[in-house]
Amino acid sequence: MLKQIAESVLVHQSELLQNNTVVVQGRAGVLLIDAGITGGEMACLANDLSELGQPVVAGFSTHPDWDHVLWHAGLGEGPRYGTARCAADMRDLRSKADWKARAAEGLPPEIAEEIPLDVYGLIAGLPAGTTHIPWDGPKVRIIEHPAHSPGHAALLIEERGVLVAGDMLSDVFVPMLDNLNSTNDPIEEYLTGLQLLENVADNANVVIPGHGSVGEADELRTRIELDRAYVQALRDGGVSSDPRIGPSAKPGWEWVSDIHAGQVQQFAKKKEQDNE
Repeated sequence: MLKQIAESVLVHQSELLQNNTVVVQGRAGVLLIDAGITGGEMACLANDLSELGQPVVAGFSTHPDWDHVLWHAGLGEGPRYGTARCAADMRDLRSKADWKARAAEGLPPEIAEEIPLDVYGLIAGLPAGTTHIPWDGPKVRIIEHPAHSPGHAALLIEERGVLVAGDMLSDVFVPMLDNLNSTNDPIEEYLTGLQLLENVADNANVVIPGHGSVGEADELRTRIELDRAYVQALRDGGVSSDPRIGPSAKPGWEWVSDIHAGQVQQFAKKKEQDNE
């Protein structure tokens, strides 16, 4: 079901992980941001758009996680954009002989058979420094940043005051950092990403996270501060009182506490290695 959240901007939410697919109406059709996760849901979305007389003229994947790079034949063959780094990550995966098996490893087992992989990750990378998505519709600014995953980008639909945050600013997921065991500094990268989102907060009346509930302007800033406090607590080794984990977690999302516990363990290990 499509729900309008601003002029010419609609959202379709998946059943399992509350993935938000964003539909932006343009002059000749729609821009589809993070198309969805199951074949059935994407086929339903394609049918809804067809009934509205709105063909998909372009797509955009906010980052290279499995649930943001899927597609369905019913959505057409328009260009599917992403940042250059997002596209490179997908090309690298698809160059492996066993890429489908690798992609399937991360799928939720309860819906794995419902997820189409044939056109998985076929992303057209936009040149580095591209500031807006090339399409015939409302201006959509690309805000690339290093938080959460390589090639991650938020999108600001400038004329509609809508910030599409990718996998950040969720009311159900805590911040998930990019590979705490690597040589990068995922804490500082995440804080940089949050700062870039805060820099455009005055231009947004609505925030759409990759997962969870759509929020209005006041909630946007609350979520930025909540994500920042979580990341800083992780950095400083303090106890997090984040409402998305523990007894205050939303019903059905208690397992997010396991993600948090894993990150605490990973970061503690990384600090030990860095101090050796």
